[in-house]
Amino acid sequence: MISKVEICGVNTSKLPVLSNEEKKELFVKIKNGDEKAREDFVNGNLRLVLSVIKRFKGRGENPDDLFQIGCIGLIKAIDNFDLSQNVQFSTYAVPMIIGEIRRYLRDNNSIRVSRSIRDLAYKALAVKDKILKEQNREAGIDEIAKELEVSREEIAMSFDAIQDPLSLQEPVFNDGTDNIYIMDQVKDAKNTDELWAENITVAEAMKKLTDKEKIIINKRFFDGRTQMEVAEEIGISQAQVSRLEKSAIEHIKRLYK
Repeated sequence: MISKVEICGVNTSKLPVLSNEEKKELFVKIKNGDEKAREDFVNGNLRLVLSVIKRFKGRGENPDDLFQIGCIGLIKAIDNFDLSQNVQFSTYAVPMIIGEIRRYLRDNNSIRVSRSIRDLAYKALAVKDKILKEQNREAGIDEIAKELEVSREEIAMSFDAIQDPLSLQEPVFNDGTDNIYIMDQVKDAKNTDELWAENITVAEAMKKLTDKEKIIINKRFFDGRTQMEVAEEIGISQAQVSRLEKSAIEHIKRLYK
């Protein structure tokens, strides 16, 4: 159903594709109040919404409903995106679109969750969103618990109660050349330099990589960063980080077969 050509009256086969330069030009106009530019920017990013809602296939949800909710997430991303941060719009928008759809699915979940637990979860999410917006960082559970004057266990339980189980192999975005999976957006606090040191001579392997590959491998496997965090720090898209990371790992594997 989600792969159908027409969704919400929109012929998806005819959706425009904007270049990075066109996106930048339109975004400058949007910030100056140009409504036509805003409309063009939305239409030029509807394929992003389509790529996201594909991951929710098989849940029995109406694709038209998911598309409309995803568009709300897209618009919120446009309203909050900061061009000066030198981050690809898609990198910023995908989590916003996913978040909007997940909120919709939580609110329409047939499994009833205690009202008090649900309310606590929404209050915690509000605190999390506030800190992200004001301080541009993720809030920890302890920090949220302190703000709401409850235990960290209550916060964790409330989050668990409104979450749907996900597979780490689920794709969340495809830019036409490579998939980004859930596991690519998860921090790895355990398998860092210890595991690498046990299997290969890291120093020698790293010498064979390009400078950008070295930076990505260091940040991902030694600093435990997510691909999105690395992308924001070095100023490229998450899809590019994913490709460079996989290329570097394959290069190391070939050297040590």
